Amino acid sequence: MDDMRVIVIGAGVGGLTLAQGLRQAGIDVAVFEQDAEDARPQGVSLHLDDRGSSALGACLPPANLAMAEATLGGLRTGIQALSEVDGVLTAAPRDHPDRPTGPARPGRMTDRPILRAVLLTGLEDVVRFGVAFSRFEPQADGSVRVWFTDGTVETADVLVGADGVGSSVRGQLLPDVRVSDTGKRMLIGASPLRAVAASGLAAMIGDNPATAQVRGTMMVCSVMRFGEPPIAARDRWLPTLRSRVVDDAEDYVMWALPTTQAVLGTEGGREAGWRAARSVAAELHPTLRSLIDEAWPARTVTLRVGMIQPLPALPSGSVTILGDAVRVGPGFGANLAMQDAGRLRDALVRVVAGEDDLAGALSTYVAALRPDAPPAETVPSRQLIGSRAAEPGR
Repeated sequence: MDDMRVIVIGAGVGGLTLAQGLRQAGIDVAVFEQDAEDARPQGVSLHLDDRGSSALGACLPPANLAMAEATLGGLRTGIQALSEVDGVLTAAPRDHPDRPTGPARPGRMTDRPILRAVLLTGLEDVVRFGVAFSRFEPQADGSVRVWFTDGTVETADVLVGADGVGSSVRGQLLPDVRVSDTGKRMLIGASPLRAVAASGLAAMIGDNPATAQVRGTMMVCSVMRFGEPPIAARDRWLPTLRSRVVDDAEDYVMWALPTTQAVLGTEGGREAGWRAARSVAAELHPTLRSLIDEAWPARTVTLRVGMIQPLPALPSGSVTILGDAVRVGPGFGANLAMQDAGRLRDALVRVVAGEDDLAGALSTYVAALRPDAPPAETVPSRQLIGSRAAEPGR
């Protein structure tokens, strides 16, 4: 196939990684995102392991990759357990570093908004925000026609659903798959490192994530120390990147608090999430409570925990999915999404090079998805409250 056009639904890290990789390979790609560019928060940070970093290395232009690598945090190899002894907070390595509360593989922490800004740089003419997917229809010639809610109609050789656990593309492809709400929630936020420096917490836990559990309250926290100040890294590696998330960046401590919808109530908004976090953390050690007190309320997000049923085999054709639309991985889902993006990019490059036909390439890609899937009946999905993709049954 000499020419190929790919439509990607969803501008998360998986969809953007794929778009960057396809563009580097000279493949025509268009990304459609239902939200406005700054309408929905993408989270605070993520643990980048070998799966995600390999995909970024294969898909990003050199300057974007250098920027992403320069702003990574320190090496993370395990989990610290925080405990309180006679009123003093102490830390010790935990026995099982592969539990869902922490990284399953060694890696480095990355700031999610900065990573997304890096992924968007160079795709300004490719990504369309505020345009929601409506439906698709396979054509007799093997292409696929795609309708959007604003009346736009596009045709492509391949349609990719990278639109999260509530994927609308998967909703048409596999209409019987449902996402259910467990009622569990996760409050996630960030506090400036300078504001809690005197507590000694950052020195105590180092670069690894840490967990604490006191009287039924659990908290996870991790220090993000940028390898290079993001503004300096931007000026050196990727000066075309212009974003407030880079201009305003500073070292911070990420924290997460499991809770329930019943505890949160019906009040919405970032300030409400921050106030709820202060209430949930009331029984923790004062050092940990200070993290919430000193947090940036505007960076507090509420994630909901849902359940996704096992997916049946994907039908063959010119429509496929990646990332959380296939299966979710708590704590490392972004790495799986980027890995999927790298594999799909490689498959489509083989088609353009004449080394495989499209049907065979997509079949090979789909076959590689299944071994990575955790036990689907017990895997929580993590989506932002207020996101259409997070609605049960979507």
